[in-house]
Amino acid sequence: MRIRKGDTVIVISGAEKGRIGQVLRVFPDDRTVVVEKVRLIKRHTRAGQGGTQQGGIVEKEAPIHISKVAMIDPRTQKPTRVRIRRLPGGGTERIAARGGESLEKP
Repeated sequence: MRIRKGDTVIVISGAEKGRIGQVLRVFPDDRTVVVEKVRLIKRHTRAGQGGTQQGGIVEKEAPIHISKVAMIDPRTQKPTRVRIRRLPGGGTERIAARGGESLEKP
């Protein structure tokens, strides 16, 4: 997948359109990602046995489909598509389609 954990993305459609956050988890089989502070849901939890876990209402992020998010170009801070460039040594690197800059973390 072209979007990985730790990438900064923007939501491009849906109720959360325009929100920016970091990817916390990626689910390749479902083609979904969990983005920080986006699509918050409430879960009602029961207290654990022996007082190990407190009960109550917990707010957490729910997965969002990967087609609804776009990477943020590190240079222009605008949404961009991700391209894969083959390196001479046989490896690959992700680059921003908008600016051509590498998206790999140093």
